[in-house]
Amino acid sequence: MLVHSSADRQLAVEQWLLSTLPARDRARMEWQEGRETLLPLGTLFSAVRIPQTLAHAIVGSLSHEAMDAVLADALEGGPVICDPKGHRYYALVPGRMPETWIAAAEEWRELGVECLGRGTYLGVPPVKAVTLDPSRWVSYWAVPMPSAGELCSPLAVARLLAAGARCLAEAADA
Repeated sequence: MLVHSSADRQLAVEQWLLSTLPARDRARMEWQEGRETLLPLGTLFSAVRIPQTLAHAIVGSLSHEAMDAVLADALEGGPVICDPKGHRYYALVPGRMPETWIAAAEEWRELGVECLGRGTYLGVPPVKAVTLDPSRWVSYWAVPMPSAGELCSPLAVARLLAAGARCLAEAADA
């Protein structure tokens, strides 16, 4: 069995993410400085933007660390970026999801959820930004990408959103 170190996996993930760009030097520099870099969506991966209120409706108001653990479990370890200032999560999904799940995406809009694909850029934090630390990162990996190309299952994302919608509906009826 071949075992790769955490540093090797992080480097592989970084290289995979950067492969969406024709020129990677600027992005590498931004990450080295601890900043986000803008990556185009819709080729290797896309993103589902989830309002924090929807995610928190499922489990109540939890700390960021606890919420990150819930997301990791619900999304089966698929990568999620947290934007604490924007009060949003971004589940990274296969590049064609916005096109193949178009009917579901339309329904999700009323929940404040949006499928982001071609023609959209996402601010992606450095791969090493895996904890909430406002003094160092604007956003962070709530659920780090386990290995290059490993994304959230669209079905797991749909289940999470359905659970959130049920919880919000129950809270509104109470």
